Amino acid sequence: MKHAQRYYSAGGEKDALLSNVALLYYGEGLTQGEIARRFKISRATVVNMLRECREKGIVEIQVDGALLAASTLSRDLCSRFGLEDVYVASGEAAPSSSGRAENLPLVARVAAMAVLDIAEAGDRIGVAWGETIAAMAKAMPRAPMNDIEVCQLIGSKDSDRVPASEICAIEVANKLDADCFTLHAPGIVSTVALAEAFRSEPTIRTQLARLADLDLTIASVGNVADDTHLVTAGMATPAALRAARKAGSVGIYCCRYIDAKGNDMPLEPQDRIIAASIDNLKAARKRLLVVCGADRLQATRAAIEGGLVTHLVADQTLASALLAME
Repeated sequence: MKHAQRYYSAGGEKDALLSNVALLYYGEGLTQGEIARRFKISRATVVNMLRECREKGIVEIQVDGALLAASTLSRDLCSRFGLEDVYVASGEAAPSSSGRAENLPLVARVAAMAVLDIAEAGDRIGVAWGETIAAMAKAMPRAPMNDIEVCQLIGSKDSDRVPASEICAIEVANKLDADCFTLHAPGIVSTVALAEAFRSEPTIRTQLARLADLDLTIASVGNVADDTHLVTAGMATPAALRAARKAGSVGIYCCRYIDAKGNDMPLEPQDRIIAASIDNLKAARKRLLVVCGADRLQATRAAIEGGLVTHLVADQTLASALLAME
């Protein structure tokens, strides 16, 4: 019951949990046992919570076609791509016709719930950087867990879009009451020789070695459009991006180019980046990908094909487009 109690620290958080339980049971058709395992509580607690939902008026026994559609979409995606779980962000706040800006807050909240669902006591969690991950970290409620470590996957870097990369890891660690291991190096340096020198420093070498033994990764994937974050953050030049596209890159995962099969592409500026490797990220037994926007369709498919995803959070438009791909 230890994990169940963390949700009841405030009335608002309790009502939010009750709503989530009601949605899973009445909207998505999960059994009481499945919900109990997902939230790490007893089946008897789930029964009591569903009763409280009805008593408080949180639940009216009606069928919402949009929610059922999202549930079916989730299960179809799991079956199609062999994923362990898919969370489709769908609701009136961000209908399927909305763009990325309108959908991102809901995707962030669903991703925050997914992290609490997937993370387990004793996990070492790697946290990436970017608009989507920053929004998710901000949306997470405080939910302390036992014996958790959070590691920064990408060296220090900031941009006009989001705060410094270490802020994402620090915020997730604070929400989980976890030990936080930041990466004491720049995200990118000016020369390959300097990058090798940084990686050889004992402290940084130890921190990078920790990233080879992760239980859970939390990351997003970017496209290779001209305004991709890798360029706007000053980590890659427009010329290098064009060269990557010409070479067959369809996405950017943790500041590294990937092709349509999710393979790592050793292109500029990879040798100057200080971050977890693609092999490190693939080795984690749980790999959560959080994506918002249909313009990330090819990149998302590539990450799945490359074994970088076991759990997916996506908006409904992207999820539907992913399922429709041949």
